[in-house]
Amino acid sequence: MTKFRKLNRPTGHRISMLRTMVSQLVKHERIETTVAKAKEVRRLADNMVQLGKEGTLFAARRAAAFVRGDDVIHKLFTELAYRYKDRAGGYTRVLRTRIRVGDAAPMAYIEFIDRENELRQSKPAAPQPAQRPPLDPWTRSQLSRSYAPPKEVKSSEPED
Repeated sequence: MTKFRKLNRPTGHRISMLRTMVSQLVKHERIETTVAKAKEVRRLADNMVQLGKEGTLFAARRAAAFVRGDDVIHKLFTELAYRYKDRAGGYTRVLRTRIRVGDAAPMAYIEFIDRENELRQSKPAAPQPAQRPPLDPWTRSQLSRSYAPPKEVKSSEPED
């Protein structure tokens, strides 16, 4: 079983709060919360998007058991599944914003990436380096010798 942050709450309250936060994140696509809660919501929201990408009846039932609202489930399985069909993971980002005035808690925005009006643009995919053909052992040996520094010969006589 994976470890979760306890967030100073009893189990029922914590699970209920996280379910509501994931549902609101899917509905509004950006919410502001504390950094610790945002990190927990990120894990769960990425799992929900993964279920939406699967698109099976079993995945829909698992998502419906967690998120709140039929409109949220519909958005998961249509809009978000289509948006992230080519992405392998990392559907959300956490951006630290400010320190809350009342208790000095660090606050953060959590938002879905690749959407309109996002706070920070996604980085473009890094181009893959060109694949070189494998070298035969003789050529590889010659290349390694040409790059290696020359061997030093140690003399047995002490220097004065």
